[in-house]
Amino acid sequence: MSNLLKKIHSPRDIRSMSFAGLEKLAKEIRLELIKTVSKNGGHLAPNLGVVELTLAIHRVFNSPVDKIIWDVGHQSYVHKLLTGRKDEFSTLRQFGGISGFPRPSESIHDAFGAGHSSTSISAALGMAVARDLKGENHSVVAVIGDGAMTGGMAFEALNHAGHLKKDLIVILNDNEMSIAHNVGAMSGYLTRLRTDPMYSRGKEEIEQLLRKVPIGSTLLRFGERLKDSLKCLVVPGMLFEELGFIYLGPVDGHDLKAVTTILNQSKAKKGPVLVHVLTKKGKGYRPAERNPDRFHGVGAFDPATGEVFKNNKAPSYTEVFGNTLTRLAAADKNILAITAAMPSGTGLNNFARLYPGRFFDVGIAEQHAVTLAAGLAAEGYHPVVTIYSTFLQRAYDQVLHDVCLQNLPVTFAIDRAGLVGEDGATHHGLFDYAYLRHIPNMVIMAPRDENELQHMLTTAVQHPGPAAVRYPRGAATGCKLDEELKTLPIGQAEVIRKGKDVTLLAVGSMVLLAEEVAVVLTSIGIDATVINARFVKPLDEKCILHHASQTGVLYTLEEHVLQCGFGSAVMEMLLSRGINGVTVQSFGIPDNFVEHGNPALLMARYGLTVEQVARAISEKFVRKNYPRKLRLAPN
Repeated sequence: MSNLLKKIHSPRDIRSMSFAGLEKLAKEIRLELIKTVSKNGGHLAPNLGVVELTLAIHRVFNSPVDKIIWDVGHQSYVHKLLTGRKDEFSTLRQFGGISGFPRPSESIHDAFGAGHSSTSISAALGMAVARDLKGENHSVVAVIGDGAMTGGMAFEALNHAGHLKKDLIVILNDNEMSIAHNVGAMSGYLTRLRTDPMYSRGKEEIEQLLRKVPIGSTLLRFGERLKDSLKCLVVPGMLFEELGFIYLGPVDGHDLKAVTTILNQSKAKKGPVLVHVLTKKGKGYRPAERNPDRFHGVGAFDPATGEVFKNNKAPSYTEVFGNTLTRLAAADKNILAITAAMPSGTGLNNFARLYPGRFFDVGIAEQHAVTLAAGLAAEGYHPVVTIYSTFLQRAYDQVLHDVCLQNLPVTFAIDRAGLVGEDGATHHGLFDYAYLRHIPNMVIMAPRDENELQHMLTTAVQHPGPAAVRYPRGAATGCKLDEELKTLPIGQAEVIRKGKDVTLLAVGSMVLLAEEVAVVLTSIGIDATVINARFVKPLDEKCILHHASQTGVLYTLEEHVLQCGFGSAVMEMLLSRGINGVTVQSFGIPDNFVEHGNPALLMARYGLTVEQVARAISEKFVRKNYPRKLRLAPN
């Protein structure tokens, strides 16, 4: 660790530093970010872009007395370095180490936890109201990116904040991107604020003009109307001012003196203030500056070249999805693709290039994405909404009311399902079965491998109602892909092997594990049936009932929470059919939020490895059938 950074133990240590010292510290922080993220992976480009801004924030505001709320949180690494976590920074995103997102349980300087975007202004306004109710006197600051400003929740909060007129500072970190390049009217508006010279000088000129308006009741009313009319023409940030905010900026976010000055000005203002700061994503590291979307969230890489290390040559599930959807779209002009600010992350870049008129990136607006799809489906199209499992949670009402209630043909491609690793509790896709399977008209599928994924996607886009296909993050199995795409019978499971002793009923990523478990069980004399459920809804009741009754012992396996999950659905079905005499046990994630860490380590933590599952089944089998005769070898 570099010399200056070693001396920073809390934000107070930077308040007495000269600007020259802070500039040197900024360079050291960038080196530390590159060194750590190149080993651990993480959000590099966003954090490189906010180094000076974060230094200025902690120079002006007194954390933790003043509350600093980071939107999304993937730009909070610098904040962590400055708030007593530099010695732990090498553990970033590692199991047992510090989180890649703000976390109040980790530090008193993390005022609010966040992993999803567009929440900071709402949370900050809540804290400002609480401050005033308590009779306290401190600043509340929300730091939000221009990408997050495409989320409707941000506008709801701006509208309410302007109405309440509480002392609140919103720092708009404008780097012209969210994960990919921003889209929409707000993006265009901010671009005009950045680039139009009239915007940058208009506020000063209008103030000088208004000083010359004579005083008097009639002239005063005329002056106010003149002021409002001219402001609409030339004052920068007029949208924010109409919402009740004082607009300051735009300011160069890499000019420490300028940012410090404008933040001090904002602190002195009464009422809600919006500070518009211009930054460059990936600042100070050439590979990230050239490819900011690639380095938004990145795995381990060579810091000298920026080349990302790849351990597996198999295509990712995301790539297979994108290629399959492009093939299907070539044959069916009614197929459209929708994403929420993640064309690259969801595998849709090639689709967008080939079919630009049939591709829609709506920004960070999952609710709008789903209802947009419903409107398209109502007019005869078949939209495919591609959103990560954790982000689709935000559009639950739209899935239920706007799509399923009307039984519209919308396909939900649910990426990053299951344990996603180092991004942790806010990003694990462990709840989608639960929030989808109870909705009438919904069909839910989960493929055992990438070959089945392409057939499930084909099935979904040919289905005349709502259907969801959920698949994992990362490299697929490397299996051979069928050249011909086919549809699967809705609700039909696949029996992979038959056995007389126990039945293993698995879905999605757990099917391959179940097959390996069966091999281990065979080696110790336990004969297992293995069933690939394929469908979480509707279940293949005939298949499940037959094999469960044959063996009398049924084990369900899923990479999902147990509450309201796949195993729960199976037990509900057995209960509703009045089935007795079948022992059921479910393997999955228990009732708690899962920490960040390597997926293989997390699977082991929750007893979901081949060895752990096989041992749990064999111990139960031995106790039931051979209580005195057999003894299992120790671990």
